[in-house]
Amino acid sequence: MSTTVIAVSQSRGHKFSKKNQLSIRLLAGLGVEGDAHAGVTVKHRSRVAVDPSQLNLRQVHLMHAELFDELAAKGFKVGPGDLGENVTTRGLDLLSLPVGAKLHLGRDAIVEVTGLRNPCIQLDRFQPGLMKATLDRDADGGLIRKAGIMGIVLAGGEILPGDAIRVELPPLPHRKMDRV
Repeated sequence: MSTTVIAVSQSRGHKFSKKNQLSIRLLAGLGVEGDAHAGVTVKHRSRVAVDPSQLNLRQVHLMHAELFDELAAKGFKVGPGDLGENVTTRGLDLLSLPVGAKLHLGRDAIVEVTGLRNPCIQLDRFQPGLMKATLDRDADGGLIRKAGIMGIVLAGGEILPGDAIRVELPPLPHRKMDRV
C-alpha cells in the first residue's frame, strides 16, 4: 500500500472541525497558511491562556484515515477534517513515528514530528463517547493516544490529496512521541 495524503483541511477560525480544501500551503516555521493554529508561538486557546510565548509545536495536525475505519466499526461517523486535522493520511502508521521524523509531503513540504495530539473533551462534544474511542491501553497498561500527531513546518509548499508521503527517520536512538 502506498502512503498518501487523502485530504487536506484548514479553518481560519478556532473551530473543532476543519473544512476540506483542494490544496493547502504550508509555510516554513508557521504552519498552514490561513489556519487559526498557524504561527511561531502557540495558538491553541488553552495553551495561550497558560503561556502565549511558548513555541508552537502544533503547527500541523496529521491524522491517519485508518482511525476513521476503526471508529466506523464502533458506530461513529468521522471523516477527513472532522477531528480538526490539517492532513489526513492513509498507509502510514503515524502513531509509531519517533519525535524528529520528517514527513516529506508532495513536492516540497517537510513537516517534523513533534508529538501526539492529546484527545480532549471536545471529541465528546462532537460525538458522545468519541474521546474514549480514541484512547486505548497497551499490553503494559500504558495509555495509547490515537487522535493523530502534531508537527512543525521545516519547508513550505503546497499539499494536495493524492500526494505521496515519504518518511525520513532521525538518527538513532529514536525518541517515542509524547503529547504536545
